Amino acid sequence: MKPDLEIARAAKLEPIENVAKRYGINRDDLELYGDVKAKVKLSILDRLKDRPNGKYIDITAISPTPLGEGKTTNTVGVTMGLTHIGKKAACCIRQASLGPVFGIKGGAAGGGQAQVIPPEDLNIHLTGDIHAVQAANNLACAFLDNHLFNGNALGIDPDTINIRRGMDINDRDLRNIITGLRDNGIPRETGFDIAVASEVMAILALAENLQDLRKRLGRMVVGFNQEGKAVTCEDIKVAGAMTAILRDAIKPNILQTIGGSLAFVHCGPFANIAHGNSSVVADRVALKVADYVVTESGFGADMGAEKFMNIKCRQSGLVPDAVGLVATVRALKSNSGKFKVVAGKPLPEGLVKEDLNALAEGMPNLTRHIRNCVGFGLPVVVGINVFGTETEKELEMVRKAAMAAGAHDCVISEVFAKGGEGGAAFASALVKACEEPKKFQLTYDSDAPIKKKAEAIATKIYGAAGVNWSPEASKRIKAFEEAGFGKLSVCMAKTQYSFSHDPKLLGAPEGWTLPIRDARLSAGAGFVYLICGDMMTMPGLGKTPGGQNIDINEKGEIIGMF
Repeated sequence: MKPDLEIARAAKLEPIENVAKRYGINRDDLELYGDVKAKVKLSILDRLKDRPNGKYIDITAISPTPLGEGKTTNTVGVTMGLTHIGKKAACCIRQASLGPVFGIKGGAAGGGQAQVIPPEDLNIHLTGDIHAVQAANNLACAFLDNHLFNGNALGIDPDTINIRRGMDINDRDLRNIITGLRDNGIPRETGFDIAVASEVMAILALAENLQDLRKRLGRMVVGFNQEGKAVTCEDIKVAGAMTAILRDAIKPNILQTIGGSLAFVHCGPFANIAHGNSSVVADRVALKVADYVVTESGFGADMGAEKFMNIKCRQSGLVPDAVGLVATVRALKSNSGKFKVVAGKPLPEGLVKEDLNALAEGMPNLTRHIRNCVGFGLPVVVGINVFGTETEKELEMVRKAAMAAGAHDCVISEVFAKGGEGGAAFASALVKACEEPKKFQLTYDSDAPIKKKAEAIATKIYGAAGVNWSPEASKRIKAFEEAGFGKLSVCMAKTQYSFSHDPKLLGAPEGWTLPIRDARLSAGAGFVYLICGDMMTMPGLGKTPGGQNIDINEKGEIIGMF
């Protein structure tokens, strides 16, 4: 096939207001950013408040390899497939962080014949929302340090400061720093997180409207005073200015897929660090203008889908109708532990030739993900994303295992090669699944203590035998609960490559213990953020970062992104 960028540039791009019009979105509802992208004003929700919601489908996946296994491609492709079979469908995906774009991943618009276009716009800046998040976050940090410098009237204990600066670039040298040196402030240890892992990004993704955004930013805890009372962005008088910076960022962005389906691209919290889902407001608007909304949760179902259910749906009150679980034969073989997949290097021979033994050994990864999703009380359709190297015996083995584990259906997905036509089977199966009865349930009760919530995720979702708490994490959690934050949800930060904290523990490991080494409070976002194992909140660049290949040609077009 042709390269992704070549396919995308060959596709017909309609004026975005024409695409929007097909979904009942008027020109007055839009703020145009050129001809092919726009923001949607949240006032549309008032205009369409009496219109019933469409069906709500979450696309997730098994544990991925470092190459990714086509979850975004299938989110886009299923949407195109629904359109192909005559349904009015829209997808909701996250905005791309510049960290992975210039690091290793290269893009977040899908692939092949199943892309959101133009991918260059989606992957670099889009409408600038992430930069606004970064600015709002860093403004809060500046106000905090200024408060300390000018006498610390609120009595903030510097050892309890709960906010770090953000940058939307992978930069390991900024993970841990000392600020305020040489009479420029109050020296203290701090650091940077990648901007998409900041609480400000989480808040933007979960806020219901501009007023709710303002309240949530005001509730952000920057630290605690000597008596253990939380000090917030409201207390240091920065919440209003942060909201002003984010006034336009809260409006969801729209683009189009190859073939002309509507695509909402809004907010970008990482799933291995943050809560891994696009915005509540994008989903709400999409549900009013489309009969089927396909929203994507980041990484495997133990990551983004768990957080979609236990954080996003818990807060929004929206209940999904079905789950689409993307699986690949090569990822299941990889989960046998017999092969090492390295981005940028050829796949091991066993991943592209029939190996039923390796597939069988990796299959527990699929079955656990299915059972976890079924455990939320939802019908699950497995879509086997194919690359053309799978054999009929391998595909049949996956199908039988999926059905035995409780899947509603298991179908082949060829969206990469065939676009909407290749996604028709997956789409049709999800339409049928949406009509099945469901009894939606969450993993833990909001009133449970923080540690009990984390233990529920670790044992019920990850398959751990238990949790090991570092003294520092235990100390922080005790302080959070004593300050009145015990009813918040839990957001786990861990590797995406394993159910566990260790990327080398593949398949569906059992009998292991999850180490939680630190805890942070995201009161405005509504969760406590637990860091598992060696997980870093500021990634680093590789030896040969993808950004080395990105440039512009003589026409001013971006090249080398894919």
